[in-house]
Amino acid sequence: MTSSPRFLGVTTLSPFFQVEGVEPVLDRLQAVGVNAVAVNTSVTAPGAEGEGSYQPPDDGGTSPRLFDRPLWGQRGLWLTSAPGHAFRSEFFADSPYQPRPANELTASAGPIIGDFIRAAKGRGMRVYIQTSAAAPAGLRDEDRPRLPDGSLPPYRMADTASLASPAVRAWNRAWTQDIFAQYPEIDGIRPDWPEYPCYTLNEVFSDLGPHVESWAVAHGFNFAAIQQETLAFWRYLHGSLRNADIADFAEADGGRFAQASLLTRFPGVTEFFRLKAALSADLLADWRSAITDAAGPEKELSANAFMAPYSFFTGLDFARIGENCGSVSAKLYTMHWCQMVEYWGRELLDANPGLDEGLLVRALVALMDIAEPGRGGRTLADYHYPEPDEAHPIPSETQARKLRQVVRAVGGRAQVHALVHGYGPLDDFRRRFALAVQSPVDGIWVNRYGYLSDEKLAAMGEG
Repeated sequence: MTSSPRFLGVTTLSPFFQVEGVEPVLDRLQAVGVNAVAVNTSVTAPGAEGEGSYQPPDDGGTSPRLFDRPLWGQRGLWLTSAPGHAFRSEFFADSPYQPRPANELTASAGPIIGDFIRAAKGRGMRVYIQTSAAAPAGLRDEDRPRLPDGSLPPYRMADTASLASPAVRAWNRAWTQDIFAQYPEIDGIRPDWPEYPCYTLNEVFSDLGPHVESWAVAHGFNFAAIQQETLAFWRYLHGSLRNADIADFAEADGGRFAQASLLTRFPGVTEFFRLKAALSADLLADWRSAITDAAGPEKELSANAFMAPYSFFTGLDFARIGENCGSVSAKLYTMHWCQMVEYWGRELLDANPGLDEGLLVRALVALMDIAEPGRGGRTLADYHYPEPDEAHPIPSETQARKLRQVVRAVGGRAQVHALVHGYGPLDDFRRRFALAVQSPVDGIWVNRYGYLSDEKLAAMGEG
């Protein structure tokens, strides 16, 4: 039997210890070897239908998820939310974005977040605040990413901001000060999406808006050339793609030759991805500076990141992560990998009606490296979002290979954690957790407590 890793964390959102109690939740986690938790900064209450947000979230409209651990007796429900504390207005004097004001729910339920943090620290656990890296509440269009033609994307799954937006950087600095003023005991912050999400092609080819133009010019990039060639490539993908163009991606080499040929043909696209990587690193440097200024260098910055090779499209450069982060958590969110095949494939089929669906699916599976050569699904339906009782169709070796790639890319410059999602049936979760334990990562995070039944927690304890 393989022992559990030295570092084992669970993202534990507030509704679950509001319902189950602080000590019972920590008892369950500590009993199976969990020694770190990440918590959010809001509290919730059941809402009427249509009031607040439905949880679990719909994950881009395709998610059939249900919680393993009921909230107020239900595995899916409408929740209203409120800040866990009243923000300090002086921190936000220079920020165009302001936090939500505290209300009655804040007063009645908010203190439980501090109670949870102190109780976890009292047990010797490391405690982190999880927050968005670039998504202030009330995001304005002027701070949203733009497509190569300057327009706002018609659809994105994640409503994150331009990483170059000065307003978003100001919000992050103010928010960091507020977090540490309210919760000084925490060990660090875990920002999610310190990169450009890639669930849809709209997200992959963002951001070429005014904020990025200013940043790019100031940092030595030829923005005009990047925008021109990326726009040409975008138009090529949306109307000029032929079966012959994608056939090489379905070959046994996983499309390496075809990808290199395309990037040679459109060198501005290569520069676009290099620009995004530089922007992501700069955003993380800004986060690191904000944390140091607010609470000192000993507090950790720990980034969540898309897995390889998605990170090439998102801009997260694992080789540079250690410049600012003590650790990085690479997401083994295998249900999203299925979803991305469907999203990318549907958009390309709609834009290029002559494409063969089976060939396109094989090409996308190879490009994303989510099946062994010659294997995997053949239709978009084969990569639908898995049902709660349905195993995720991503082979174990494929996931293990990606973890090895990330570890090698980071090269010991930061800790590498596998971020395993708790969603899915017991046996499949056990498989995914076990392969992470057996990989060369430094530890594991599991997202989230709400998807961890008692049986799944027991499987974590088994290693």
